[in-house]
Amino acid sequence: MSKKKRIFIALHYLELGGVETSLIGLLHALDYSHYEVDVFLYRHSGELLPHVPKLARLLPERSVYAHLEQPIITTLLHGHLRLALARLRAKWRFHRYVQRTAPKDGSAIFGFVGAETVKVLPTLEDLGLYDLAVSFLTPHNIVLHKVQARRKVAWIHTDYSRIDVNVDLELPVWSAYDAIASISPSATKAFLMRFPTLQPKVVEIENIQPTSLIHAQLQAVNNENVLKEMPCPTGTWRLLSIGRFCEAKNFDNIPAICRRLWEMGLSVHWFLVGYGEGEALIRRRIKEEGMEGKVIVLGKRTNPYPYIAACDIYVQPSRYEGKSVTVREAQLLCKPVVITNYATASSQIEDGVDGIIVPMDNEGCAQGIARYLRNTSLRQRHIAHLQAHDYSGREEVQKIIRLMSN
Repeated sequence: MSKKKRIFIALHYLELGGVETSLIGLLHALDYSHYEVDVFLYRHSGELLPHVPKLARLLPERSVYAHLEQPIITTLLHGHLRLALARLRAKWRFHRYVQRTAPKDGSAIFGFVGAETVKVLPTLEDLGLYDLAVSFLTPHNIVLHKVQARRKVAWIHTDYSRIDVNVDLELPVWSAYDAIASISPSATKAFLMRFPTLQPKVVEIENIQPTSLIHAQLQAVNNENVLKEMPCPTGTWRLLSIGRFCEAKNFDNIPAICRRLWEMGLSVHWFLVGYGEGEALIRRRIKEEGMEGKVIVLGKRTNPYPYIAACDIYVQPSRYEGKSVTVREAQLLCKPVVITNYATASSQIEDGVDGIIVPMDNEGCAQGIARYLRNTSLRQRHIAHLQAHDYSGREEVQKIIRLMSN
């Protein structure tokens, strides 16, 4: 009997989110009769933690890694002085970078954090040699320098045209990997605009949905209870959006879009599942637009699938995405989908075939949703298309396996 190949996968934690769900999908798609899979979470936290397959080995938490994103005072109180100093150096370097370049957002800080903290983190050489090591989320310095593997791959999960990147700092890290996995053609294009020399290393691997887990989660909840949380008078549409309450997801504009739909004579209740620092802004916009009772913040839900099943239309109004996992989940559950025309939208759905793409501005978005709600035959065609096609992406796991030998 041949020896199993060894795979190492690293991620920060398993909080609710698209990247984390994508990892769960990958773990459920691997064949454990052929591969020994070690999952290294920097911190053992998150609602998705129980969904790591039993056949995958969840490596023990290591305290210094667990404090990579904890408050610096907490890091000091747990005795990690060198890590605290490294994070302070990263903040200082980022502050100087901001003074020189005036970046459009704070995304570049992750490159500085990776560069400084990797100097003080202990190696993971005691785990032995792996056939493939996967860094599933930035910063990618840790897997590059702390793990022994014959081949290493780093993942792209976002639209690099929408975030700030210190190319000089990050290019050497990306270049040192054997392969770079991108979740969509549009994400690849945006990434290569920043790092054109890395084109030969990029391989496109779509997100994999944990289909069996999704259906099990769907059956685990009483639908009547979900419908009580999503009350709608007869003749009213249930719209749903899921995601972190942050700038990228654009949920702060949903109240204005919803108001326009009501002004067009469409009775809609729009439900938001998620959490994040943007919740106060969303609630303020709901009040400003007079949409109390029409835009309803449900908050964090560890099991979002019954809510998808209960909605009439799933809407992703994002400003930017790499490739939305929740859109794929909605399609997997055969729900009509509306997304805004963000840069990677054409990689997400085929407009008019398995969903529609609407303008980004509030008026155009509302007009597009209104036309879709009024076009019953188009929605039915989309549902039929979704029912006839596989949206799990399970076959993508073979591309990962090929990375071990290619």
